[in-house]
Amino acid sequence: MASARPYPRPSRRALLLGAGAGAAVLTTPGLAGTASARGSEVDTVVEWYDVTAATIGVITGPLQVNSSRTWAIGWIAAWRAVTRARGGAAADAALAGAVHETLTTLAPARAADLDEALAATLDRLGPAAAVRAAVESGRDAARDVLAERAGDGLDLASVNQPFTPPPAAPGVWQPTPPGYAAAVQAGQGDGRPFLIEDVPAYLPGPPPALDSGRYARDLAESRAVGAAQSTSRSERQTDVARFWAQTSLNGYTGALRAAVAGSVGGTARRVALVALFHAATVDAQIVTYAAKYRDLRWRPVTAIRTGDIAPDPEWTPLITTPAHPEYPSGHTTYAGAAEVVLRSLAGPPAGPVQLASPTAAGVTLTYRDWRELTRDNIDARVWSGIHFRHTDEVGAAVGRLVAAAGLARWDGRPL
Repeated sequence: MASARPYPRPSRRALLLGAGAGAAVLTTPGLAGTASARGSEVDTVVEWYDVTAATIGVITGPLQVNSSRTWAIGWIAAWRAVTRARGGAAADAALAGAVHETLTTLAPARAADLDEALAATLDRLGPAAAVRAAVESGRDAARDVLAERAGDGLDLASVNQPFTPPPAAPGVWQPTPPGYAAAVQAGQGDGRPFLIEDVPAYLPGPPPALDSGRYARDLAESRAVGAAQSTSRSERQTDVARFWAQTSLNGYTGALRAAVAGSVGGTARRVALVALFHAATVDAQIVTYAAKYRDLRWRPVTAIRTGDIAPDPEWTPLITTPAHPEYPSGHTTYAGAAEVVLRSLAGPPAGPVQLASPTAAGVTLTYRDWRELTRDNIDARVWSGIHFRHTDEVGAAVGRLVAAAGLARWDGRPL
């Protein structure tokens, strides 16, 4: 794996985003009534953040990078448009125009709801000519970014291209029970990143050898604590595992919202935070899948059922194993990248951040530092029985490295 580097020193642009984040509970509002208040005024940034989240909705893994791409395109366009506006209502209108144009293009089935949301924003901002011109500037920015990203290999067909697994062999990935589903996201590693240029430079080294002590320790841990009927996994560990069974994009939507809503920065600063978060996590997802389909490492369920070390044909993980190779962990790579962006550009949370999950009804987790989310993702994938610990730790390191490099490269150039 490429050697770890410290987080990038905050640049002039990064310092513009250095406000702390506030506490928030993740919700997924409908498009109507999404406006959030800062004092007595509607916060247009949070308003359109919620519109974007509602448009994307709750997604499954095979849809994640494409959905992250939609976020990135919309908010990069918004950042360009907002930085050309003169602040105030014009900046808000530019933001709304850019995100609206992106979402109606990429999610046309939601056009009526999106039109309603835009009308509500414009009714609030008023009929001034500068406002209407800013909306058109936002739309133009969205069209430009959409054109730039055309053919980037992150459409659903390219990401989920067919894949034929190699013959079964020790350590080699095979479709997993109970459904033995075909591999997904096999083409994701070929996508074009937003911020980094050389994907192979960020690929990790190979996973531990099957005869290594590290592999034996990790296998024993996953076997013991990740089993569906484990007696060594606590109730809290089970809750964390089920909580983070959701996609990373869904899991972090509330965390990023807390950072955006709690920021004291202006519109451009807060829009850039959203744009860079999604650009960096898309890049991390591309690197993850390039490595997954290079190494084709088997999952714990295959290793435990068919491997040479105390095979147990009946062993079953707590969480159903995703249909793609094991190394590195996509959840922890995403978490590592998200951590770097939030720590570098938003600063620490100003208060506790409470999050909920569609995969763990009734469970609320509270976080006071962005690193805690990474920690829980590392643990959760082991406690779920779907990853080895080394895989999770490497994933987090790769995500941090990719995001740090992306932020450093962004400094001094337009998105």
